[in-house]
Amino acid sequence: MIARFAACAIAFSLLGGASASAKDWTTVTIALEGAYEPWNSTKPDGTLDGFEPELAKDLCARMKVECKLIAQDWDGMMAALQAGKFDVIMDALSITPDREKVIAFSKPYANTPAGFAVTKSGALANLAGTGTTLRLDVNGEGTGAKEAIEALRKALTGKSIGIQAATVYADFIYKNFKDVATIREYKTSPEHDLDLTAGRIDAAFDDATYFTSAFAKPDNADLAMSGPEFGGLIWGAGEALGLRKADTDLKAKFDEAITAALADGTVKKLALKWFKLDVSP
Repeated sequence: MIARFAACAIAFSLLGGASASAKDWTTVTIALEGAYEPWNSTKPDGTLDGFEPELAKDLCARMKVECKLIAQDWDGMMAALQAGKFDVIMDALSITPDREKVIAFSKPYANTPAGFAVTKSGALANLAGTGTTLRLDVNGEGTGAKEAIEALRKALTGKSIGIQAATVYADFIYKNFKDVATIREYKTSPEHDLDLTAGRIDAAFDDATYFTSAFAKPDNADLAMSGPEFGGLIWGAGEALGLRKADTDLKAKFDEAITAALADGTVKKLALKWFKLDVSP
């Protein structure tokens, strides 16, 4: 299992194909889900807002290009990128080996942990390890990881877990819990929050920064994190922009802009604003 804009003067760019050959990149179209707060969200007037939209505005200003931020369903986002419907994916997209076979990634601009959300009044509240973060390597191993996952497996046996489909978090849940719990997939993260609050599932697993924002909503007042959070290379090198492999020049421009935004503290400033913690990689 994430806005966009203003500073990137809004420009419409209709691409004709998957390859952007001979482009001068005066305009760039960036796709975001628009439904993954606080990374990105859609305001009542239809504009995009959040950590990524503001960062996109900053990056595009550094690159001196006009950017259009558009909302795109998470499902099928990489296929739409390849088809030339837009130039860049910016949606809390984790860098993974499988994804790197299909698309290119910019330098990461964030690296965040993930964990379980449950109801405060439920049987899974305050599981062992609550309030701690474990660092896992690419194989899902790390100090205390085996013991923590085994404890969670026991607690979640016979329970139901909600996840957003086609995410690195879904892979983690299937790998570690599919034989002990019922796993339910959702198109968007707010959908698993709704079912969790209503008691239709027992837990949800997602990015910790997403849950920080979700818990602030009145409808989610009874939700809280439970058990340890998991971070590190298990989720890849971090969250980055997704681009077509052929667009090496555009990748280079974004890499330079991200490097500058990390160096001068812009990423940290925006992260503290939207997440209340520094997610700089």
